[in-house]
Amino acid sequence: MPDPYPVRMDIRPDVQAFFDPATNTISYIVKDPTSDACAIVDSVMDIDYAAGRITHDHADELIRQVRARGLRLEWIIETHVHADHLSAAPYIQQQLGGKIGIGANIQVVQETFGKVFNEGTEFQRDGSQFDRLFHDGDRYMVGNMPAFAIYTPGHTPACMVHVMGDAAFVGDTLFMPDGGSARADFPGGDAATLYDSIQKVLALPDEMRLFMCHDYGPDGREIAWETTVAEQKAHNIHVGGGKTRDDFVRFRTERDATLEMPRLIIPSLQVNMRAGEVPRDKDGRPMLKVPLNAL
Repeated sequence: MPDPYPVRMDIRPDVQAFFDPATNTISYIVKDPTSDACAIVDSVMDIDYAAGRITHDHADELIRQVRARGLRLEWIIETHVHADHLSAAPYIQQQLGGKIGIGANIQVVQETFGKVFNEGTEFQRDGSQFDRLFHDGDRYMVGNMPAFAIYTPGHTPACMVHVMGDAAFVGDTLFMPDGGSARADFPGGDAATLYDSIQKVLALPDEMRLFMCHDYGPDGREIAWETTVAEQKAHNIHVGGGKTRDDFVRFRTERDATLEMPRLIIPSLQVNMRAGEVPRDKDGRPMLKVPLNAL
């Protein structure tokens, strides 16, 4: 790999996965193999949208596991601004500490959706709600384990793949081989850009473990979340087997035109562009907006 991507296939972190059936999201606790340090990737906050009720069962299980294993949380990583579930990052941070990190182009997302939700000047669009904004190739440590971020836009402008040892957490850049790839029709998304980003992931070593953010069990198979670069290159139904950029763009564009908006996109964007904080009205009460005909 080129210099910006210091791959360390000799380091094998322990990866514990947690599946949320309400949103088909997989969250991870990633432990440094030589210390008690860990990171949490793509946490979930539970919401009953119809009732306007937020709970933390999924996040509480992550917290219980970290405490039960005697781990020290150093990072709470968001691979991107999710449109299909709410992040529990601040809730987890309050309980366990750690820094919340996301791609630096969160500022683009905040500017776009700050307008959609008419957030006004009090909403900061500089990413300051997060503790760390990652650029392509940025390095950080989880205990003694080196980690780095790869900029992978296309699904959203702020998508990043995070690589820790021989494990890469790909967000929505890729699904399991029989699931293909994520949509590219959200504001700031682009199918051609997504194809190029996927090629960056597939340029990692063949043995690199890839961990998905979502799985929907195509054709009734059991939910799965781990694959490898080699498996994706050979079998991914959207980009594997030598499929070209033009093939992908044509398919992705036609496919996206048939998709409905995610069920939780309205609350998810408002919360996740704030690093998981629920917005409040002028009286300080938690409150969500529903912009009409804006998405």
